[in-house]
Amino acid sequence: MFSGAQEPQKISLQEAKKLALENNTNIMNSQLDLKIAKKKIWETTATGLPHIDAKSSYTFYPKVPSLPATFFDPNANPDDVIALMVKQNIVADFTVSQLIFNGAYIVGLQASKTYYNLSEQNDEKTKLDAIETVVNTYHMIQMAEESRKILAQNLENIDKTKGEIAEMYKQGFMEKTDVDQLEVTANTIRNAINQIDSNLDTGYRLMKIQLGIDENVKIELTDQMESSDSLSTSSLQLILEQFNIEQNVDYKLIQTSEEAAKLTLKLAKSKFLPTVSGFYNHTEKLKTPLFDFAPKDLIGVNLSLPIFSSGERSSAVAQKRMEFEKAQNTRKFVSNNLFLQASQYQNDLKLKLEKYQNQMESKELSDNIYQRTLEKYKLGMASSMDLMNSQNQYLTNLTNYYQSIYELQEAKSKLEKLFNINQDIDN
Repeated sequence: MFSGAQEPQKISLQEAKKLALENNTNIMNSQLDLKIAKKKIWETTATGLPHIDAKSSYTFYPKVPSLPATFFDPNANPDDVIALMVKQNIVADFTVSQLIFNGAYIVGLQASKTYYNLSEQNDEKTKLDAIETVVNTYHMIQMAEESRKILAQNLENIDKTKGEIAEMYKQGFMEKTDVDQLEVTANTIRNAINQIDSNLDTGYRLMKIQLGIDENVKIELTDQMESSDSLSTSSLQLILEQFNIEQNVDYKLIQTSEEAAKLTLKLAKSKFLPTVSGFYNHTEKLKTPLFDFAPKDLIGVNLSLPIFSSGERSSAVAQKRMEFEKAQNTRKFVSNNLFLQASQYQNDLKLKLEKYQNQMESKELSDNIYQRTLEKYKLGMASSMDLMNSQNQYLTNLTNYYQSIYELQEAKSKLEKLFNINQDIDN
């Protein structure tokens, strides 16, 4: 296929983070929420700015009220009448209004900014979630590739040894069982490689979805696995890191939610305050009646004063006050939980670090045991069963070693997200 002939797109971990920030659907939606929040601020602000409205109307009177002309002039013709209104007319009305004081407007301005802060913090949380997912997938693929490389080397060694043993069998120095045993071992490794290939296919597909890359594009990860010393050092630093709850995005969100509840209470209280607004009105008529006492220009002030609501407003304030108290209780609860979570995550990271170090030692030891057993086997000092057992032991420890790396990096990623450090969300 043509796509197979294309050069693979090389991606580092930093580039993967950047692509996720640009193409992740959740992040794109959170960015739209931010834009909506900005528009909401202006919408609320504009409520208190001057408003200009215009309207026009057409009127038609089938029967126009009139008075005899003699009513105005005794000497006029008694048959003459004077119309008091215009039979049909077009009236244009222009009004300029300005809010002078409104408690709900003042609170609304504060609330719109709080709403924007909430959207901003949700955007930050969405980015942190996306980065954590991408980092874990990237590490998973790295380990699978490294594991496959080692297993492929082992398979090559087994096939080479099998060839040597097959020649010795032909010469009568080895039994057929020895050759068969090595074939069984080789098949075990082939099955493990096939499983890794399947996992890699899934991992790369998942990575492309997370980064918004077309399914037909081949990708290649460029970063190497973190070295043992670096992984241990960075993990230890996180274990010793002090938890600053003010940096935690979930705590920021709960603080903003508490502030929103406080503003909702203030909004309920503002319903007891009057509303004052000013206006200027200008009216133009296509035809002016003979007697028109309505002024063209009018300036005035409107005052709306709440007096009695049978306890409706008081009940609303009481409800919002209790909602605010609930928000305060929730903030304290979340705060305590976050400190507990930080302690648990650090303890978990410590255990994962110890497990990783133990598994690394076990892998090296089992590799040495396997290599020595293989040499003894070639010299006839070890049985095929000994070789198979040492090989299985090595493969088991190799699998456990890479699993411990993934678990350690996953624990690190969770703790970094909780502490909101090393996230590089702006790169």
